[in-house]
Amino acid sequence: MAKTILDFEKPIIELEAKLEEMKAISDKLDIEKDIIRLEEKVRQLKEEIYKGLTRWQRVQLARHPERPYTLDYIYAMCESFVELHGDRLFRDDKALVGGLAQLGHHKVVILGQQKGRDTKSNLFRNFGMMNPEGYRKALRLMKLAEKFNKPVITMLDTPGAFPGIEAEERGQAEAIARNLFEMARLKVPIIVVIIGEGASGGALGIGVGDRILMLENCWYSVISPESCSSILWRSWEYKEQAAEALKLTAPDLLEQGIIDRIIPEPLGGAHKDHKAMADTLKTILLEELDNLVKIKPEKLVNSRIEKFGKMGVFIE
Repeated sequence: MAKTILDFEKPIIELEAKLEEMKAISDKLDIEKDIIRLEEKVRQLKEEIYKGLTRWQRVQLARHPERPYTLDYIYAMCESFVELHGDRLFRDDKALVGGLAQLGHHKVVILGQQKGRDTKSNLFRNFGMMNPEGYRKALRLMKLAEKFNKPVITMLDTPGAFPGIEAEERGQAEAIARNLFEMARLKVPIIVVIIGEGASGGALGIGVGDRILMLENCWYSVISPESCSSILWRSWEYKEQAAEALKLTAPDLLEQGIIDRIIPEPLGGAHKDHKAMADTLKTILLEELDNLVKIKPEKLVNSRIEKFGKMGVFIE
Protein backbone atom coordinates (compact mmCIF):
# COMPACT_ATOMS: atom_id res chain seq x y z
CA MET A 1 0.00 0.00 0.00
CA ALA A 2 1.33 3.43 -0.98
CA LYS A 3 2.02 5.73 1.93
CA THR A 4 -0.77 8.25 2.46
CA ILE A 5 0.36 11.86 2.97
CA LEU A 6 -2.21 14.41 4.10
CA ASP A 7 -2.02 17.98 2.78
CA PHE A 8 -0.96 19.53 6.08
CA GLU A 9 1.85 16.95 6.42
CA LYS A 10 3.61 17.93 3.16
CA PRO A 11 5.97 20.52 4.74
CA ILE A 12 7.16 17.82 7.17
CA ILE A 13 7.69 15.29 4.37
CA GLU A 14 9.69 17.81 2.35
CA LEU A 15 11.99 18.59 5.29
CA GLU A 16 12.40 14.88 6.09
CA ALA A 17 13.37 14.22 2.47
CA LYS A 18 16.07 16.91 2.69
CA LEU A 19 17.27 15.39 5.95
CA GLU A 20 17.60 11.97 4.33
CA GLU A 21 19.55 13.48 1.43
CA MET A 22 21.96 15.13 3.85
CA LYS A 23 22.42 11.90 5.81
CA ALA A 24 23.14 10.03 2.57
CA ILE A 25 26.14 12.28 1.82
CA SER A 26 27.27 12.83 5.42
CA ASP A 27 30.15 10.37 5.02
CA LYS A 28 31.61 12.54 2.25
CA LEU A 29 31.00 16.00 3.73
CA ASP A 30 31.37 17.52 7.20
CA ILE A 31 27.71 18.42 7.71
CA GLU A 32 26.98 16.81 11.08
CA LYS A 33 26.02 20.13 12.70
CA ASP A 34 23.70 20.95 9.79
CA ILE A 35 22.02 17.56 10.17
CA ILE A 36 21.46 18.13 13.90
CA ARG A 37 19.98 21.58 13.21
CA LEU A 38 17.67 20.17 10.53
CA GLU A 39 16.56 17.31 12.82
CA GLU A 40 15.62 19.86 15.45
CA LYS A 41 13.76 21.90 12.84
CA VAL A 42 11.80 18.79 11.76
CA ARG A 43 10.92 18.03 15.38
CA GLN A 44 9.73 21.59 16.01
CA LEU A 45 7.68 21.63 12.79
CA LYS A 46 5.99 18.35 13.73
CA GLU A 47 5.07 19.66 17.15
CA GLU A 48 3.81 22.94 15.70
CA ILE A 49 1.63 21.24 13.07
CA TYR A 50 0.25 18.33 15.10
CA LYS A 51 -0.43 20.36 18.23
CA GLY A 52 -2.35 22.98 16.24
CA LEU A 53 -4.59 20.75 14.12
CA THR A 54 -8.00 22.03 13.06
CA ARG A 55 -11.07 19.91 13.65
CA TRP A 56 -11.19 18.92 9.95
CA GLN A 57 -7.54 17.86 10.04
CA ARG A 58 -8.30 15.60 13.01
CA VAL A 59 -11.15 14.08 11.00
CA GLN A 60 -8.64 13.33 8.25
CA LEU A 61 -6.26 11.69 10.74
CA ALA A 62 -9.10 9.58 12.16
CA ARG A 63 -9.72 8.24 8.64
CA HIS A 64 -6.06 7.60 7.82
CA PRO A 65 -5.87 4.23 6.00
CA GLU A 66 -2.75 3.19 7.93
CA ARG A 67 -4.39 3.80 11.30
CA PRO A 68 -4.74 0.69 13.54
CA TYR A 69 -8.16 -0.93 13.50
CA THR A 70 -9.98 -3.07 16.09
CA LEU A 71 -8.25 -6.36 15.26
CA ASP A 72 -4.84 -4.64 15.26
CA TYR A 73 -5.45 -3.51 18.84
CA ILE A 74 -6.89 -6.86 19.93
CA TYR A 75 -3.92 -8.87 18.66
CA ALA A 76 -1.42 -6.32 20.01
CA MET A 77 -2.99 -5.99 23.49
CA CYS A 78 -4.47 -9.39 24.30
CA GLU A 79 -2.56 -12.47 25.39
CA SER A 80 -5.28 -14.63 23.82
CA PHE A 81 -8.38 -14.00 21.70
CA VAL A 82 -11.12 -16.38 20.55
CA GLU A 83 -13.35 -14.77 17.92
CA LEU A 84 -17.05 -15.60 18.00
CA HIS A 85 -19.31 -15.37 14.96
CA GLY A 86 -22.93 -14.84 14.03
CA ASP A 87 -26.06 -13.38 15.61
CA ARG A 88 -27.92 -16.75 15.70
CA LEU A 89 -30.69 -15.12 13.67
CA PHE A 90 -29.50 -14.27 10.16
CA ARG A 91 -25.74 -14.34 9.46
CA ASP A 92 -22.27 -13.26 10.60
CA ASP A 93 -21.65 -9.54 10.03
CA LYS A 94 -17.98 -9.12 9.08
CA ALA A 95 -18.10 -5.39 9.92
CA LEU A 96 -18.25 -6.34 13.61
CA VAL A 97 -15.57 -8.51 15.20
CA GLY A 98 -15.58 -9.73 18.76
CA GLY A 99 -14.95 -12.55 21.17
CA LEU A 100 -13.37 -13.70 24.40
CA ALA A 101 -9.97 -12.30 25.33
CA GLN A 102 -7.34 -12.23 28.05
CA LEU A 103 -6.25 -8.64 28.63
CA GLY A 104 -3.51 -8.58 31.25
CA HIS A 105 -5.02 -10.12 34.39
CA HIS A 106 -8.61 -9.56 33.17
CA LYS A 107 -10.77 -11.94 31.15
CA VAL A 108 -13.02 -9.78 28.96
CA VAL A 109 -15.38 -9.77 26.02
CA ILE A 110 -14.00 -7.36 23.43
CA LEU A 111 -15.71 -6.24 20.23
CA GLY A 112 -15.61 -3.45 17.68
CA GLN A 113 -16.13 -2.31 14.13
CA GLN A 114 -13.54 -3.47 11.62
CA LYS A 115 -12.57 -1.79 8.34
CA GLY A 116 -10.43 -3.20 5.53
CA ARG A 117 -7.00 -2.17 4.26
CA ASP A 118 -7.74 -2.43 0.52
CA THR A 119 -10.71 -2.66 -1.84
CA LYS A 120 -11.18 -6.41 -1.39
CA SER A 121 -11.03 -6.38 2.42
CA ASN A 122 -13.16 -3.21 2.61
CA LEU A 123 -15.89 -4.94 0.60
CA PHE A 124 -15.55 -7.98 2.87
CA ARG A 125 -15.87 -5.75 5.97
CA ASN A 126 -18.51 -3.50 4.33
CA PHE A 127 -16.25 -0.49 5.09
CA GLY A 128 -16.92 -0.97 8.81
CA MET A 129 -20.66 -0.29 8.38
CA MET A 130 -22.73 -2.74 10.40
CA ASN A 131 -26.02 -4.33 9.37
CA PRO A 132 -28.74 -5.23 11.90
CA GLU A 133 -27.14 -8.66 12.36
CA GLY A 134 -23.92 -6.90 13.42
CA TYR A 135 -25.70 -5.11 16.27
CA ARG A 136 -27.48 -8.33 17.24
CA LYS A 137 -24.16 -10.19 17.17
CA ALA A 138 -22.68 -7.51 19.45
CA LEU A 139 -25.62 -7.85 21.84
CA ARG A 140 -25.23 -11.64 21.89
CA LEU A 141 -21.59 -11.24 22.92
CA MET A 142 -22.45 -8.68 25.59
CA LYS A 143 -25.17 -10.93 27.02
CA LEU A 144 -22.61 -13.74 27.10
CA ALA A 145 -20.28 -11.45 29.05
CA GLU A 146 -23.07 -10.68 31.50
CA LYS A 147 -23.86 -14.39 31.94
CA PHE A 148 -20.27 -15.20 32.90
CA ASN A 149 -19.63 -11.88 34.71
CA LYS A 150 -16.92 -10.59 32.37
CA PRO A 151 -16.30 -6.88 31.57
CA VAL A 152 -17.08 -5.63 28.06
CA ILE A 153 -14.80 -3.47 25.92
CA THR A 154 -16.18 -1.98 22.70
CA MET A 155 -14.19 -0.15 20.01
CA LEU A 156 -15.89 2.41 17.77
CA ASP A 157 -14.67 3.05 14.24
CA THR A 158 -17.38 3.43 11.62
CA PRO A 159 -18.66 5.98 9.08
CA GLY A 160 -22.15 4.93 10.19
CA ALA A 161 -24.60 2.03 10.17
CA PHE A 162 -25.15 0.50 6.73
CA PRO A 163 -27.86 2.61 5.00
CA GLY A 164 -29.03 0.01 2.45
CA ILE A 165 -32.72 -0.83 2.04
CA GLU A 166 -32.08 -4.46 3.02
CA ALA A 167 -30.72 -3.28 6.39
CA GLU A 168 -33.90 -1.29 6.97
CA GLU A 169 -36.01 -4.30 5.97
CA ARG A 170 -34.24 -6.42 8.59
CA GLY A 171 -34.78 -3.82 11.33
CA GLN A 172 -31.71 -1.59 11.50
CA ALA A 173 -33.34 1.02 13.74
CA GLU A 174 -34.79 -1.61 16.10
CA ALA A 175 -31.42 -3.39 16.39
CA ILE A 176 -29.60 -0.19 17.36
CA ALA A 177 -32.37 0.88 19.76
CA ARG A 178 -32.36 -2.56 21.38
CA ASN A 179 -28.62 -2.33 21.98
CA LEU A 180 -28.97 1.09 23.63
CA PHE A 181 -31.68 -0.29 25.91
CA GLU A 182 -29.80 -3.48 26.81
CA MET A 183 -26.37 -1.84 27.24
CA ALA A 184 -27.82 0.74 29.62
CA ARG A 185 -28.78 -2.01 32.06
CA LEU A 186 -26.04 -4.60 31.47
CA LYS A 187 -24.81 -5.78 34.86
CA VAL A 188 -21.09 -5.86 34.02
CA PRO A 189 -18.60 -3.01 33.44
CA ILE A 190 -18.56 -1.55 29.92
CA ILE A 191 -15.67 0.49 28.55
CA VAL A 192 -16.16 2.22 25.20
CA VAL A 193 -13.12 3.33 23.19
CA ILE A 194 -13.43 5.57 20.11
CA ILE A 195 -10.42 4.55 18.00
CA GLY A 196 -11.28 6.30 14.70
CA GLU A 197 -14.56 7.57 13.31
CA GLY A 198 -17.63 7.64 15.52
CA ALA A 199 -20.53 8.48 13.27
CA SER A 200 -24.14 8.74 14.33
CA GLY A 201 -26.22 5.81 15.62
CA GLY A 202 -23.88 3.44 13.80
CA ALA A 203 -21.29 4.10 16.50
CA LEU A 204 -23.70 4.71 19.37
CA GLY A 205 -25.21 1.24 18.81
CA ILE A 206 -22.23 -0.21 20.68
CA GLY A 207 -21.33 3.03 22.47
CA VAL A 208 -23.16 3.00 25.82
CA GLY A 209 -20.76 2.42 28.70
CA ASP A 210 -19.52 3.28 32.16
CA ARG A 211 -16.36 4.91 30.81
CA ILE A 212 -16.12 6.51 27.36
CA LEU A 213 -12.51 6.85 26.21
CA MET A 214 -11.41 8.58 23.01
CA LEU A 215 -8.11 8.57 21.19
CA GLU A 216 -6.63 12.03 20.66
CA ASN A 217 -7.17 12.26 16.89
CA CYS A 218 -10.69 10.88 16.52
CA TRP A 219 -14.13 12.33 15.90
CA TYR A 220 -17.54 11.43 17.36
CA SER A 221 -20.72 13.12 16.21
CA VAL A 222 -24.34 12.70 15.21
CA ILE A 223 -23.34 13.34 11.58
CA SER A 224 -20.18 13.53 9.45
CA PRO A 225 -18.89 16.97 8.38
CA GLU A 226 -19.56 16.16 4.71
CA SER A 227 -23.17 15.14 5.32
CA CYS A 228 -23.72 18.16 7.56
CA SER A 229 -22.31 20.40 4.84
CA SER A 230 -24.53 18.85 2.18
CA ILE A 231 -27.65 19.42 4.33
CA LEU A 232 -26.90 22.99 5.42
CA TRP A 233 -25.14 24.33 2.31
CA ARG A 234 -26.30 21.83 -0.37
CA SER A 235 -22.62 21.14 -1.05
CA TRP A 236 -19.72 19.15 0.42
CA GLU A 237 -17.43 22.15 -0.09
CA TYR A 238 -18.17 23.49 3.42
CA LYS A 239 -17.09 20.37 5.32
CA GLU A 240 -14.35 22.27 7.16
CA GLN A 241 -16.82 24.85 8.47
CA ALA A 242 -19.20 22.02 9.38
CA ALA A 243 -16.47 20.24 11.36
CA GLU A 244 -15.80 23.44 13.32
CA ALA A 245 -19.50 23.92 14.06
CA LEU A 246 -20.07 20.29 15.10
CA LYS A 247 -17.32 20.40 17.78
CA LEU A 248 -16.63 16.71 17.25
CA THR A 249 -13.05 16.30 18.49
CA ALA A 250 -11.87 14.73 21.75
CA PRO A 251 -11.21 18.04 23.59
CA ASP A 252 -14.65 19.32 22.53
CA LEU A 253 -16.42 16.19 23.78
CA LEU A 254 -14.48 16.08 27.04
CA GLU A 255 -15.55 19.66 27.73
CA GLN A 256 -19.18 18.76 26.94
CA GLY A 257 -19.11 15.72 29.22
CA ILE A 258 -19.75 13.26 26.38
CA ILE A 259 -16.49 11.38 26.95
CA ASP A 260 -14.55 10.75 30.16
CA ARG A 261 -10.92 10.58 29.07
CA ILE A 262 -8.63 11.41 26.14
CA ILE A 263 -5.97 8.83 25.25
CA PRO A 264 -2.80 10.45 23.86
CA GLU A 265 -1.48 9.27 20.50
CA PRO A 266 2.11 9.18 19.20
CA LEU A 267 3.12 12.47 17.57
CA GLY A 268 1.55 12.51 14.12
CA GLY A 269 -1.21 10.03 14.92
CA ALA A 270 -1.79 6.42 15.96
CA HIS A 271 -0.69 5.16 12.51
CA LYS A 272 2.86 6.39 13.15
CA ASP A 273 3.50 3.72 15.81
CA HIS A 274 0.95 0.91 16.17
CA LYS A 275 2.80 -0.79 19.02
CA ALA A 276 3.22 2.36 21.11
CA MET A 277 -0.46 3.19 20.63
CA ALA A 278 -1.56 -0.33 21.61
CA ASP A 279 0.69 -0.28 24.69
CA THR A 280 -0.76 3.06 25.82
CA LEU A 281 -4.32 1.87 25.27
CA LYS A 282 -3.70 -1.41 27.12
CA THR A 283 -2.24 0.40 30.15
CA ILE A 284 -5.25 2.72 30.35
CA LEU A 285 -7.79 -0.08 29.83
CA LEU A 286 -6.25 -2.13 32.64
CA GLU A 287 -6.33 0.91 34.91
CA GLU A 288 -10.01 1.54 34.12
CA LEU A 289 -10.93 -2.14 34.51
CA ASP A 290 -9.22 -2.34 37.91
CA ASN A 291 -11.48 0.49 39.11
CA LEU A 292 -14.74 -0.69 37.50
CA VAL A 293 -14.67 -4.34 38.63
CA LYS A 294 -14.80 -3.16 42.25
CA ILE A 295 -18.21 -1.48 41.74
CA LYS A 296 -21.38 -3.45 42.51
CA PRO A 297 -23.61 -4.24 39.47
CA GLU A 298 -26.60 -2.24 40.76
CA LYS A 299 -24.46 0.86 41.26
CA LEU A 300 -22.88 0.41 37.81
CA VAL A 301 -26.27 0.33 36.10
CA ASN A 302 -27.68 3.28 38.06
CA SER A 303 -24.57 5.41 37.41
CA ARG A 304 -24.61 4.52 33.70
CA ILE A 305 -28.25 5.49 33.28
CA GLU A 306 -27.68 8.72 35.22
CA LYS A 307 -24.58 9.49 33.13
CA PHE A 308 -26.39 9.27 29.81
CA GLY A 309 -29.55 10.85 31.19
CA LYS A 310 -27.63 14.07 31.84
CA MET A 311 -26.45 14.42 28.24
CA GLY A 312 -28.27 16.94 26.10
CA VAL A 313 -30.10 18.53 29.04
CA PHE A 314 -29.66 22.29 29.34
CA ILE A 315 -31.10 24.75 31.83
CA GLU A 316 -31.53 28.40 30.78
